[in-house]
Amino acid sequence: MKDDFDLIADIREDQGKGASRRLRHQGKVPAIIYGAGRPPRALVFDHNRVIQQLDNESFYSSVLNIKVGEKSQAAILKDVQRHPAKPLVMHMDFQRVVEDQEIKMLVPIHFNGEDVAPGVKTGGGKVSHLITEVEVVCLPRYLPEYLDIDVSELELDEMLKLSDIQLPEGVSIPALAQGEEADRSVVSIHIIKEVVIEEEDELEPGAVPVEGEEVEGEEGEAAEGGEPAGDDSDKE
Repeated sequence: MKDDFDLIADIREDQGKGASRRLRHQGKVPAIIYGAGRPPRALVFDHNRVIQQLDNESFYSSVLNIKVGEKSQAAILKDVQRHPAKPLVMHMDFQRVVEDQEIKMLVPIHFNGEDVAPGVKTGGGKVSHLITEVEVVCLPRYLPEYLDIDVSELELDEMLKLSDIQLPEGVSIPALAQGEEADRSVVSIHIIKEVVIEEEDELEPGAVPVEGEEVEGEEGEAAEGGEPAGDDSDKE
């Protein structure tokens, strides 16, 4: 059963970086909503509530209900900007949706039956997720939270592609319309081989290098009797 996501928003009157910074200090998230033939509108959300919603995978691939006062607007999340070092949401972009207009959306892929796949159970292989989400096109009412792909029959050294995903009613993958070369691999099972890289022996401090052997730090010397290379920054 799909989750219903309600987001309470206020209209944001102040614009600019300074105004956005003040909102963040107040525990708010600046945002914008656009699309459906209407002008963009600046909004603001409660940060703590947004963080709770973002913890749910379905939030990213669902039609959301944004409430401003007594009015509601169906929308999808198009972008989330996060702080690079802190658990803070800096900005959010939403796109309005209407019932009779198709939308493009990235939805996650769920991999079923990995533990019973012959390539794992008897072949000793490991499952590799080559892609974990895919873009779909559909009307808002058909938007799936995720797409399933069945790995339970996959043998060792076999793979499944986009065309192997069972699509629900009203949903298509636009990449598949571009031909076989766009039918990307989604999941595979292979034996993972370990490669041991031997470290080269380093020259011990005080040791004399063998004739013809370069010493680290002397790469500026010419190979055969040349002059040391100059610093390019000194050249005019």
